[in-house]
Amino acid sequence: MDQKLATASKDALVQIVKLSQKRGMEGDNGGWKDFLKVHDKKFGASMSDPARRTPEVLRAFLDTFKKEEDFKYFDKLLTCHSNRDLVKQVAKSEDAESSIQEYFDIYSIVPIDDMNGKSSDLKKVVQKLVRLTLEHPQYPIEYTFPSYEEDWVVTKLGKKSKLATSETLLAVDCEMVLCEDGTEALVKICVVDQDLEVKLHEFVNPLKAVADYRTQITGVSPEDLDGITCFLADIQKKLKKLLYQGAILVGHSLSNDLKALKVDHARIIDTSFVFKLGDESTKRRPSLNDLCKACMLSVAIKAQLSNLFDSFCSKLSWQFVLGFELRKKGAPHNCVDDACAAMKLVLAKIKDGFDSTIPVAHYDVPDSEKSKLLIHRIPKDLPNEELGRFIPGDFTIEIQWSFYVDFVCLKF
Repeated sequence: MDQKLATASKDALVQIVKLSQKRGMEGDNGGWKDFLKVHDKKFGASMSDPARRTPEVLRAFLDTFKKEEDFKYFDKLLTCHSNRDLVKQVAKSEDAESSIQEYFDIYSIVPIDDMNGKSSDLKKVVQKLVRLTLEHPQYPIEYTFPSYEEDWVVTKLGKKSKLATSETLLAVDCEMVLCEDGTEALVKICVVDQDLEVKLHEFVNPLKAVADYRTQITGVSPEDLDGITCFLADIQKKLKKLLYQGAILVGHSLSNDLKALKVDHARIIDTSFVFKLGDESTKRRPSLNDLCKACMLSVAIKAQLSNLFDSFCSKLSWQFVLGFELRKKGAPHNCVDDACAAMKLVLAKIKDGFDSTIPVAHYDVPDSEKSKLLIHRIPKDLPNEELGRFIPGDFTIEIQWSFYVDFVCLKF
């Protein structure tokens, strides 16, 4: 532990001290403010913000903890930080700095089957996709997990040298139900490799009373979970084994799956970050189904046609990323299909270098729907009269029940 603290970044030390305060943890000199009163005779606890203190002071405070349970807590936090730092170093290394378009232009004709072990340049493209995920503006918000909690698992990535050459890709998709305590619980998981071979496909017992199976979305019914003896801890162990030595985990809005799994894995590709909608005015990210059926222009084709019959040829050279609709409107999710789709998107990007931007889908909306306003997260006990004061007008209110709150549809 002493060695890990000695090499930890200030950001990591600051977070650990702040979390120790939040949890009310105490070392030999008490809590953080108690420690400052003893350690700093000049300022004492008046300058209690850990970010304003030197790394030496932060380490000195953490050195006052002697309990084994405290060591385990600190070790998990330090591992999370070192994992992210390591992934960023590899993704931003000199080998990964070359233009992603350059590699897509050169290797757009390389078959996917040749990816394994044939070209280090293709590995650089994969590193670039990891980097695009890490540098997305939403990454710090969506991938900051409570990994320090006891039921969370933090994967180990191994050494930097092995990480830089690791080429294993795994895609995951999970289904979750809403429990009576207001939390979501994992009930189904699928993991596929880059050959689209299923490596893990299980129903999971949530060990909680379920309020809503969301069968229309998840495809999971109460009968599916009858007699299931596979639990979250079992899935975590299996996933840790699959992710050994720094495998790259792929998924669409992957943070939701990792939260359900309670697994913190730093080396990821989130396809909702890698691809973006063509409408720059919106921050909305493309759905997995939109990506599967969207028309995308190959980077190689772009280069070939850049100066030749631009307006005409561009219409002829559009092609589908995957060429199919993932699911029909209203159909439930399928873990295997969703995991395979996420993997295929990454493989298509590696092979063909599709432009990251997809055209915004425009849907015909019936006039009857245009006159509706859906308001959600309204407290259940709010009287209709109060809604009328909030949005005055002549409209009809329809109440749609949800576990948390009522969904209110106003028809004008």
